Amino acid sequence: MISVEEAIVGRQSTRAFLSDRQVTPDLILKILATAGRAPSGSNIQPWKVWVITGEAKEKLSKALLERHYSGDPGNREYNYYPVEWREPYIGRRRACGWGLYSTIGIEKGDKTRMLEQHGKNYEFFGAPVGLFFTLDRDMELGSWIDIGMFIQSVRLAARGHGLETCPQAAFCNYHDTVTEHLGVPADQQLVCGMALGYPDPDAVVNRFRTEREDPASFTTFLE
Repeated sequence: MISVEEAIVGRQSTRAFLSDRQVTPDLILKILATAGRAPSGSNIQPWKVWVITGEAKEKLSKALLERHYSGDPGNREYNYYPVEWREPYIGRRRACGWGLYSTIGIEKGDKTRMLEQHGKNYEFFGAPVGLFFTLDRDMELGSWIDIGMFIQSVRLAARGHGLETCPQAAFCNYHDTVTEHLGVPADQQLVCGMALGYPDPDAVVNRFRTEREDPASFTTFLE
């Protein structure tokens, strides 16, 4: 079992999984039970989780890829990113994007390979398990904070069992297709998806790591 610090520092967005190595339902439930200890305001625990595997996952991937390659941009229900970018955030985003593309040999302007790489989101990067997180629509901003802490807890708990994850906002582009396939009630909103599985140790893409700011740059001490 790895330490808490190792789980946090070693965490990354894994983009290649061993598709033939399955994750049992019991292990998934164990991870979710651990993550369920995440804090929430007044202990309301607003999160809901949808687990998809096997044939159901394949059908969803097919439907999403059809929309992706048709040029359909979809329509998100909420803005994940700023409407207008500015520094230092745009610079960090570009560094992340081009760092990933450089790792896997995608050159600037190669829109075909960029499209293909983005499309791997809808195949869960080869992971055998897909997770989706939803909230009741009448929840307020505090519940989004709660579910964020829950999602991070899922990721860290998974690492304790030798699994890795990749949270994916890309599914929100086609939230209507996702919720239809999952049978999500209309009074719930899709927050994001997540790939879950055993990482492919030989995949070049999994060598990519993002940098972090020195805490001195975002921390203020008062005495």
